[in-house]
This record gives sequence, C-alpha cells and structure tokens, in this order.
Amino acid sequence: MPRYHRLGQLPRKHHIQFRQPDGRLYTEQLISTHGFSGPMSTTYHINQPTEVSAWEDLGSVEAKFLDAEPVHHRHLKTNRMQPKGDAVTGRTPLMGNRDVIWFQANIADQMDYIYKNAEGDEILFIHDGSGRMESMYGTIPFTPGDYIVVPRGTMYQLYFDNLPVAMIAIESHGQVTTPKRYRNDYGQFLEHAPYKERDFRPPSSLETKDERSEYVVHVKARGRMTKYTYPYHPFDVIGWDGYVYPYAFNINDFQPITGKHHMPPPIHQTFQGAGFVICSFCPRMLDYHPQAIVVPYNHSNVDSDEVLYYCNDKFGSRKGIEEGSITLHPLGIPHGPQPGATEASIGATKTEELAVMLDTHAPLNLTKQALDIEDPDYWKSWMTTKT
Repeated sequence: MPRYHRLGQLPRKHHIQFRQPDGRLYTEQLISTHGFSGPMSTTYHINQPTEVSAWEDLGSVEAKFLDAEPVHHRHLKTNRMQPKGDAVTGRTPLMGNRDVIWFQANIADQMDYIYKNAEGDEILFIHDGSGRMESMYGTIPFTPGDYIVVPRGTMYQLYFDNLPVAMIAIESHGQVTTPKRYRNDYGQFLEHAPYKERDFRPPSSLETKDERSEYVVHVKARGRMTKYTYPYHPFDVIGWDGYVYPYAFNINDFQPITGKHHMPPPIHQTFQGAGFVICSFCPRMLDYHPQAIVVPYNHSNVDSDEVLYYCNDKFGSRKGIEEGSITLHPLGIPHGPQPGATEASIGATKTEELAVMLDTHAPLNLTKQALDIEDPDYWKSWMTTKT
C-alpha cells in the first residue's frame, strides 16, 4: 500500500466540468500528502467542503508524558481499565515520543459525531469487537484482529455491533506504509512478502449522504480538538479515486515466515512509520533444527524500545501475562525468556501466540495512566530465587 482505488461516479478527466442532475457542478477536492509530491486522492462532493456553519475550541488534547521515569521492564494490565467514552474520547495515552503515541481504549459508547485526525496517520487494532467504519471514502466492515490504517485528514465514524470493545490506537506523526523490502519497483508485493494485495480491504461501498442538517466533526490538530458544525453531511462524496484512503488488514491473514533457526522480530514486520515499526506475532510452526531452541534468545535493545500487546495468553517466553497485557522492554537493559522458559520450550513444534509489537527508534515516555495499571513486580519475574 498505497495502490490505486476508485469508488462511485467520476468524470472522464481531472479538473473538468462534472455536473449534478440539477445542473450544478460537483465540487472537486484534491487530498494530497507531502505537498503535491506524495500519494493523493481526488474526491467529488455535492457541497462545498469548505462550508461550515460554526466552530468551537474544545481545548487541549495533548498527551502528558512523565519525565525522568526509571528505566526498567514494565507490565501494564489493560484489563484494569474500566470501559469509558467512545472510539475517540475513550482513548487513554499510555506511552509515546516525537514519532508515535500508543493509546489504549476500552470503549463504552458509540460515536455521535464524525472525527478527523489532522495530526497524524492512525493504526487502529480491533482486539475483540466487530462493526464498521464509515468514512468520506466509503464503508469498511471490521472484525476482531483487524488493523485499520487511517490516513491523516480522513473523516470517519466507527460503529460497533456490541460494547464494550478493546482497541489500540497508534498515532503516527508520519505516513504509515508497508515495508519497502516487501514491494517491487512498481509497488506490487513480492513473492516473499507475508501478505498479498488481496489481503488488504479498502472501502467496499460508497454511500453518498445528500442530507442538509447539522453535523458535528471533531478535528484534532496541533494538540487541540476543534468542533466544527456543517450544514450538510460531510460524507457527501459522489465518487473518488487515488491512493489515499483507509484500509483494513486482519492479523490472522499475516503469513508468518519461519526458519530452521530462530527468526528475529523484523521477520514479523507488518507496517512502518517514521521512527517505528509494527510487527505481528501469529500462530506458526517453530524452528526445525534438531537442536533448536524455539523461544527468543536474550536481547539488548541498545537504541530502541520494544512494546508487546498480547492478544492471548499463549506466549511461550513469558509467564504472568494475560490477554490484554502490555510489556515495555526499554533500551539499555537486556530482556529475554524468563527462568525455565528456554528449557521448557525444547521440543515444541508450534506456537499459538498472537501479539502486536511496536518497536521505536526513540525512547518512549510513559504517562501517569500507564503507571496506574502497572504490575510493579514484573521486573522480578527474571529472578531465579524468590525474594
């Protein structure tokens, strides 16, 4: 990704007359990235996308990070978080840096407004819910295990079939893409890539909303939230085409790459952004050397932080982990299997683990909300004798 996609009605050429049934012109809008040098899409609207009837400053929404926290391994138990808010207001920042912020949400309410993040791309991971995303580009149904990549500036609304729902929202300052090494010079996925184009789900249908009433859009930009009131429904797009649009990819469609000896985490890479990567650890066959040790070796992150979100409790190198746990293994100190895990793993041929990993190039800073759900004794899990 990105690749060309189109939905709805379009004129034969860009920047020419395209008229509505009553003779009025449809309004053309170019949505571009990196000025005019990056991926872009062209949308055609019934109304003027610049027209609003009111706006209101809702205040700062900047995440507040702690300074000078001691460096040690962390275990956050997100199941301690009570359901609250909707898919936007329910997001709790747990950690971040200049490139990326990790939000955790245990969603209690449906959204009654439209949202636009003008501050960065988003990767939403749906842990245990189903529903649909409606956007200016069309509808994307989603199920448990779906990543939904939302480009900066996309207006959207999430609807869930049932609540509460556990969700991760990773906000990237830069553009989210698939790794370049998976693609040829034409952007097509290569044969060794752990997924193919047909695994990615762009908007499948476009429902043009030609409705005149008051509709609210919350726009996040420059650390603040602004409420805009439109006199028409912003999803009034009659057609669009281009390379900028949201899409979904299910973690269970990731094709793990295995080997004779233990493979390093980059083999599980799924997405990348400026200053970070996202990896998917999925059920797979384990290493097949006759003397293989199938759990990870000890590892020192000398210049990156590693975050793991556990979608189940079947992680062979960890104990005390539950579904919904997050571990943070920071740079500067080694991490690895806990005592007994290496010996116990010998002879295993398959793992059922399922986890999302964030690796960052710059150190992550925690929030107070993260400390509120921390297991303070996690660092002791590497002790060979009890204290």
